This record gives sequence, structure tokens and C-alpha cells, in this order.
Amino acid sequence: MIEIKSKREIELMREAGKVLSEVHERVGERVAPGRSTKELNDYAEGLIRKLGCTPSFLHLYDFPAACCISVNEEVIHGIPDKHRILEEGDIVSFDIGTCYKGYHSDAARTWGVGRISSEAEKLIAACEQSFWEGARNAVPGNHLNDICSAIGNYAYSLGYGVLEDYIGHGIGHEVHMDPDVPNFPMRRKGPLLQAGMTLAVEPMITVGSKEVRVLDNDWTVVTIDGKLSCHYENTILITENGPEILSLVR
Repeated sequence: MIEIKSKREIELMREAGKVLSEVHERVGERVAPGRSTKELNDYAEGLIRKLGCTPSFLHLYDFPAACCISVNEEVIHGIPDKHRILEEGDIVSFDIGTCYKGYHSDAARTWGVGRISSEAEKLIAACEQSFWEGARNAVPGNHLNDICSAIGNYAYSLGYGVLEDYIGHGIGHEVHMDPDVPNFPMRRKGPLLQAGMTLAVEPMITVGSKEVRVLDNDWTVVTIDGKLSCHYENTILITENGPEILSLVR
């Protein structure tokens, strides 16, 4: 069942999203060669709490950190580690959730570490744009597949792989709720979109194969061919006036 959020619920999610937007911006400013992923996780967690939220992911399904931090071929669910030191030319994604008075926002960003390759720059830009291609379709009267198809078709048109094993989701008083939100065309229209729905839309694309595997830590998902991957996500509120991006305050 897809929930329609009340005005109160939407306001709580807006606050969670406002904090999350600031956390991503400030964490992104600290990405640099020589920093460990644990250092960046600890900074983000402290900032989340300072700004009045709690980290949504800490202990969720027993995940051991506040942020999923994934480097290069790691697509998602990277576990922060004091021994994982960022190097010039890496790309690193941060998937972070914030909870405000029981309501969540979820967003991901991928950053370059120092000077990165043109291939990496193009991948990051394409992943973000694929999100926007989908988001513009998050309007009442459309169907869920209008979002999914727009994301996938844009990424495919540029020659990128699109993960099928991991997808976006509804969000609200829980991090993961109905509906599932694939990043590729479905074989059905899917649910009719209505004002008050909230979705975490999160393209995950690769420069090579879409196939992935999970490392021995039972969390980190990597490309099977070892090629670069990228992750970009926002929490979207569907309104009568179009999509409102709750986790991106400009």
C-alpha cells in the first residue's frame, strides 16, 4: 500500500530533507585525498545529530554506520573504514538518511576526489541527469513506470549499465516503504501517481556491466567487472504543482 502523506508528515519530512541537504553539502566539501571513509562518516553523523536529526541507517538491518560510503567500483552499501583512505582520482558516493521526529529523508551523492578522469566526470553527470529525467515525470496522473522508464532510457542512451538488483523505494515513517521504484522500464504502468506520495528515487549506473556481487562483509555491492559506478538519489514529494525535491534545498 502506498501512503499519502498528511500535511504534518510532509512538514516533518521537509525538515529531515533540509538537514540532509546541508549534511551532503558539507560532507562533500570535506572530500579530499588522504581522508578515510570512517572520518567522513563520523563527521556526517555528528552533523546530523547537531542539526536535530538522527541517522536513519545506523543499525538499520544491522548496518554498522550512519552513512554508506562506496568508492569507485563499489556501487552501494560501502562500510566506512579507518583504513579506507581516499586517493586522488577516486570517486566516492555517500548514501545518507536523516530522521526527524520519526520521519525520514534519503539521498545519495557521488563526488570526485581531487582531479578525476573525464570518464568519471561524465559518469557522475549522467547519473545525476538520469535522476532529473525521472523526477520530471513525478506528477499526479502519471504512472510509476513513467519515472522508471525515463531514468533507464536516458542512461541506456549514453551506453551505461543500469543496476536491476537494487532499486528505489517509497519513504516516510520507515526508510523503505511501498512502492518499489526501479531505475529501468517495467513491463507494466505501475501505480498511478498522486499528490502526497513520497519516493526515494536513486539511479545506480555503471560504465560497464550492470551485473554486481556482494563482498564477504555481506553489505558492499561492487560491479562484477570492477568498473566505475555512480549513485545519485533524492527524496521526492509529488504535489499538484509538480515534484518537490525534499532532500535538495537550493
